[in-house]
Amino acid sequence: MLFPEITPSNKRAQFRDKLKSGKLLVMPGAFSPLSAMLIEKKKFDGVYISGSVMSNDLGYPDIGLTTLSEVAARGRQIARAVSIPSLIDIDTGFGEPMNVTRTVQEMIEMGICGGHLEDQMNPKRCGHLDNKSLVSTDDMVRKIQAADRGKKLDPGFLIMARTDARASEGLDAAITRAKAYVDAGAEAIFPEALQDEKEFEAFRKAIKVPLLANMTEFGKSRLLTQKELSSLGFNIVIYPVTTLRLAMKAVDVGLDQIIKEGTQENIVPNMQTRKELYELTRYEDYNDFDKSIFNFKI
Repeated sequence: MLFPEITPSNKRAQFRDKLKSGKLLVMPGAFSPLSAMLIEKKKFDGVYISGSVMSNDLGYPDIGLTTLSEVAARGRQIARAVSIPSLIDIDTGFGEPMNVTRTVQEMIEMGICGGHLEDQMNPKRCGHLDNKSLVSTDDMVRKIQAADRGKKLDPGFLIMARTDARASEGLDAAITRAKAYVDAGAEAIFPEALQDEKEFEAFRKAIKVPLLANMTEFGKSRLLTQKELSSLGFNIVIYPVTTLRLAMKAVDVGLDQIIKEGTQENIVPNMQTRKELYELTRYEDYNDFDKSIFNFKI
């Protein structure tokens, strides 16, 4: 009850089985354990844990200011709350190749199913912004090889490589990098900031491992539908910041209403009810558990 009745290893096996199914896996971003529980209740395939969202939630821009311990701890809090698989953003691996090995080991111990490592230099920036600087292909290959060593704790953990090369080096260079990353041990590829369907199609034609599409709002890519992404042969779609943006906009509007009217009465219909919250957090199950323990007389 306090934890889902499925082990992290079994969740990793479930994730890999789903990837083999040929079905597009839909993984919205979770900004908290509670939002992850709602994602599971809505029967999505998994949860995505965004580095950008974690940075923003701490009040920072997405420029690599978060630490391994912060990301690992938050990742565990979110992943342990649900039975469905979790995929986490591990940015540039929090250091050099040896740090990447430790990062992967930490994520495995935190119960996460897979993580993606990117080829940006620090200080990094959001993948849909301009003027990103990349490490060399050789440096990224060494990091992927180090990540692969880290997964020996549980071979079920999925190593994904993200390339941000499209914006600065062009599509062909991004594909060339992706091929090198696969040869180095990446089991899936995240091509960031592709600009149109032809580029998604070109990546699918060139790369044989599973591909992830990032459908973030206000970015370089058109917001393709799940039907379109399926027809293009992509395997995973993430909506990394969607839930946070929805929540923050609702909070923004609600606070303005309180300032304007001096009460929240007119926005109560926009709120999750107490009953809905209690159902999501399984309040009655915990209450029944409590009664089953304290059911004796002295």
